[in-house]
Amino acid sequence: MKTILVPTDFSETAKHAAIYAMEVAKQVNAEKVILYNTYQTMVTVGADPLIPAVDTVSIENLEQGSKTGLENLKFVLLAYQSPHVTIETISEFNFLTDGIKGVCEKMNIDLIIMGITGGDAIEENLFGSNTINVAKHVHVPVIIVPKHAPIKPIEKVLFLSDFQQVVETTPAKPILNILDATHAALYVMNIDKDNSHFTPDTPHQSLMLHNLLHQYNPEYHFVDSDNFMEATNTFVHQHKIDLLITIPKRRSFFDTIFKRSHTKMMAFHSNVPLMVVHD
Repeated sequence: MKTILVPTDFSETAKHAAIYAMEVAKQVNAEKVILYNTYQTMVTVGADPLIPAVDTVSIENLEQGSKTGLENLKFVLLAYQSPHVTIETISEFNFLTDGIKGVCEKMNIDLIIMGITGGDAIEENLFGSNTINVAKHVHVPVIIVPKHAPIKPIEKVLFLSDFQQVVETTPAKPILNILDATHAALYVMNIDKDNSHFTPDTPHQSLMLHNLLHQYNPEYHFVDSDNFMEATNTFVHQHKIDLLITIPKRRSFFDTIFKRSHTKMMAFHSNVPLMVVHD
């Protein structure tokens, strides 16, 4: 885990995520943290409405603002920098998700760390929605850092599994990489109500996961609940989990976690960072 990408919009939430990224970089012995910012300009209509006109002055101003913001953030992060970690900056005229995909390919990014706020701000805040979009569409592992996540080493990791098609759908490499790098204790949890998802193949799938993770001596927990988020949050708080790992197999996964419900401001209401890995 050599290179960590930290997209930022220079907000306090993004700054907090960047500080968290420096702590992770220190723990996993990363070599490089790349601070990344994109900017765009509005396309205006000129004399000929068929030919869009781009305000070049605005582009120059946005570019300068982006580069200045990155240098200012880099200066702040120097206080958290480990001797073995270098900090680089990239400023691009691009859409965030497209830009991140390109940087991941060019720079061999191992991990992305981004911030997100809670409550109504998720739906209203552009960076929050961008974070979700990146986690959905970029297949490099993404750690989503809540605004008030503690800055501390990762000592306990919770992996959520449905014990379905384990070999085909479990992205072993990124999960094993974070476990190897952090030396964290591993918990595996399955949430089901009255064994409603139990099939004749479930014991075999459970064995497959055990074989995959046995070297980490995980604790397995089977929770009887029909409320996925409530069960998860309860376990996280009771066991003082530092990082939650999940595989978004369902298209509705992000809606489940990040949309408001009738009973809570937000279904996922936790200060624990969430690592999203794709199958």
